[in-house]
Amino acid sequence: MLQEAGCDPITGAAPRLYERAFQILAEEIRQKTLGPGSHLNETGIAARFGISRPPARQALLQLQEAGLVEKAAGRGFVVCGDPDDKAVSQAPPELQRLVSASSWERIYNQVEAEIISRIAIGSWRIVETELARTYHVSRTVARDVLARLQQAGLVRKDDRSRWFAPALTPHHVGELYEMRWVLEPAALKNAAPNVPPSLLARMRCNLEEALANAANLGSADLDRFENEMHVELLSHGSNATMIQTIHTHQSLIIAHRFLYRHTNEMFEVEPFLPEHLEIVEHLQAGDPGKAADALADHLKISLDRSLSRIDMIATYCQPEPLAFLEKLDI
Repeated sequence: MLQEAGCDPITGAAPRLYERAFQILAEEIRQKTLGPGSHLNETGIAARFGISRPPARQALLQLQEAGLVEKAAGRGFVVCGDPDDKAVSQAPPELQRLVSASSWERIYNQVEAEIISRIAIGSWRIVETELARTYHVSRTVARDVLARLQQAGLVRKDDRSRWFAPALTPHHVGELYEMRWVLEPAALKNAAPNVPPSLLARMRCNLEEALANAANLGSADLDRFENEMHVELLSHGSNATMIQTIHTHQSLIIAHRFLYRHTNEMFEVEPFLPEHLEIVEHLQAGDPGKAADALADHLKISLDRSLSRIDMIATYCQPEPLAFLEKLDI
């Protein structure tokens, strides 16, 4: 989290959010982790660093002033330089493989953020050719990104094999939660014998501290607690097929990164915190059955809260048009 950045050793002042984002991105550009031609925009930077769009915009302007990025032909910015830069082509084989292998990673978070910020208000067709053109990548890279988004449960293919992102309608969200409260408790029972006591101790400590300091929690903190409970904890199960199936129905965990950021003040104390704590306490007491029941209850209760967050977003969310996303009337 950028909020946790340390103070400047000389002035004692903590760097502002846009300064930290600028520093990290500038270093990635100089190290060619973000290679020439990579696309950057406010939404992607805000999602990556857990900040709002104004500091993300300021970070981009600083990068532009430093000559590291330039305005893209369409929307956003691109990293300056020739995509076939000799500095990359003449680099050691290990670096060449890294640059090649990470092509999809350089745009994945940005594409994910653009989709998440829109599915509260409708379903969207994803045009693969326009996606590649927008981010200055090949169609192979664009297809790779979409395949990974499909694995995460955010996008699907229709009966004509066209990509689309389904809206977070009450029906769709209800289906996702129903799958989760069937699958996740079973996965928790399977994982319980393998969960390290240190993980449970860390989770309990984090949750107790969060409840004691609820007013100071940010959306990134809530994301972390969700990931610990629904991803990290369940990953200790021995049934790989069950874990993979769960992942394809956990798109709401990804969507909540956006929802929490824009509905963080909906509750004085985030309701899922004591529910998570109860689950951890049952596991520490050696009773995975009660923990699984508590997890099922938590997911059933969470359905209405998620729908309330989505409704709040849908009332004021007016996303900017993007060439690769077309609103569907379904």
